[in-house]
Amino acid sequence: MAALSPRRPRTLTSEPRRPPHDAKVAALMRRLARPLADLLEFVLPQRCPGCGEPAGTAAMLCARCVSRLPELPHPVCARCLAEGAAPDGCARHPGDQVHAAWIYDERVELLVHALKFGARPGLARAHAHHVARRLPERVMRDAIVTSVPLHSARLRERGYDQAARLGEAIADLTGAPFVPRLLRRVRATRAQTGLGADERRENVRGAFVVDRPAWVRGRRVLVVDDVLTTGATLCECLAVLRAAGAVTRGAVLAWAD
Repeated sequence: MAALSPRRPRTLTSEPRRPPHDAKVAALMRRLARPLADLLEFVLPQRCPGCGEPAGTAAMLCARCVSRLPELPHPVCARCLAEGAAPDGCARHPGDQVHAAWIYDERVELLVHALKFGARPGLARAHAHHVARRLPERVMRDAIVTSVPLHSARLRERGYDQAARLGEAIADLTGAPFVPRLLRRVRATRAQTGLGADERRENVRGAFVVDRPAWVRGRRVLVVDDVLTTGATLCECLAVLRAAGAVTRGAVLAWAD
């Protein structure tokens, strides 16, 4: 198999486009957001939203707040989580093990919200090392890194894919190649919050495909997402890759216990 070169994900265009007026307004807002944020950072000192103390703009949280985030030293099982079972301590589903830097709390929520909705994609690279240090060497040996794909409608709204940004940064830190679009999302899914275990699995069943199984057959593949919540989405992605012959693991910033 030819060597796979790291590439940045490109914006998908297969979904129906927004009305022209909405698309122009969204594009204008994205263009204005970054200069406005830069101006505010210049005029006003950056304050840590966790404690109010001065903080660097790159990481958002101050070093003290980051050091106090609840760490997760062991992996959790996405499959057990999706099925409503205890996800920690599972030895039955090695391909569904997910490594996380932290357990979700109020400060992690601030960080993730800014990454996903606050036009702060740089936070992924600023905090990727907290995830990378949780990855055992045996998991990353000869591995490739990919990410849970964002639906094209969300990608157009946000302007970037936060999971892909995090995956790229983790790949750079571990020396593994980042290969976008190993997985393709073929349909939109409902939000998993509020759904029962069976509804979660049904919601994402068949939502992802592997277009090039030969790229992953016999390879270790690390699938990256921002947060592990219900487990169903990441579990489905890992299962689809294993069906194509990959040896899988997952990685996220935080587990929402």
